[in-house]
Amino acid sequence: MLKEINKIARNFLFKILNKEFLVFLFFLGLSSVFWLMLTLNETYEYEISVPVKLEYMPQKAVITTEPDSAVKVTVRDKGYTIASYLYGDRVKPISVNFNTYTSKNTGHGVVPQQDIQKLIYQNLSGSSKIVSFKPEKLEFYYNEGQKQVFPVKFNGQITPGQSYYLARTSLNPEKVTVYAEQQVLDTMSFVSTEKLRITNFDDTITTKVAIAKAKGIKVVPSTVTVTLYPDILTEESVDVPIRAVNVPEGITVRTFPSHLKVNFVVGASVFRNIKADQFSVVVDYNDILSDPKPKCPVQLAAYPPAVRNARIELSEVDYLIEQ
Repeated sequence: MLKEINKIARNFLFKILNKEFLVFLFFLGLSSVFWLMLTLNETYEYEISVPVKLEYMPQKAVITTEPDSAVKVTVRDKGYTIASYLYGDRVKPISVNFNTYTSKNTGHGVVPQQDIQKLIYQNLSGSSKIVSFKPEKLEFYYNEGQKQVFPVKFNGQITPGQSYYLARTSLNPEKVTVYAEQQVLDTMSFVSTEKLRITNFDDTITTKVAIAKAKGIKVVPSTVTVTLYPDILTEESVDVPIRAVNVPEGITVRTFPSHLKVNFVVGASVFRNIKADQFSVVVDYNDILSDPKPKCPVQLAAYPPAVRNARIELSEVDYLIEQ
């Protein structure tokens, strides 16, 4: 009997609480609707993005610099209108007629501020007001198919890890096609990559890098693959004979020793190609005459471009002049 009373009491309380909860939800939803209506009826300013399309281009025209892909517009209107711009499909792209905004043989087109505003207003509600927009004008560049192939020049700040150096850099492709007005092409000899900065590496790196952009110039392809080959540095040396230069006929200059060791730093993979005859160690007969001393100065006159910090072991040597 007691269990039945408890069951009846629980059911009664549940029904009361359930009804109260439903009433609470109803009034919560109703208040939310009123709040939303009041909020959306307020006036707001909000930035929206309006896409831009360039249309009616002649078949032979090549766009070398595209106009901005969108215009950022700050619009003032009621909240429900702003919401339709943000979450609906009311904002259509504005169409820019190529022929309207280009002059023959200029290679340049400009859509002025007032025309942009007119084009945007065509897509907005009659109650909306444009507060501001950017950019204030749309520009594009084109040519009639003039092109030329140029080599690509790598632009970078490359610092390998300690005891390494950059042995080689390769670009793929090494040449690209450039579309621009003929007077621009005539001033060019190469195109440059955007600046690449890589530090502290000790293994081959391959990465893509964009070609540096410039107004009125279109590059195909617009990116190249850069491969960086580091090499470990090693300390090496070679014995090089000493040569006398500027010696008059009938005179012989002998040095003691007749060879000197040249020390240098070089990449390990390059050292096998380094030969002693690529170095030149000399004494100058004119130096001996101008400043006679028991020893004459020795100079490292030439060395391979692949080596670094090349230096001879002695700065002076004994000599003998024979006639």
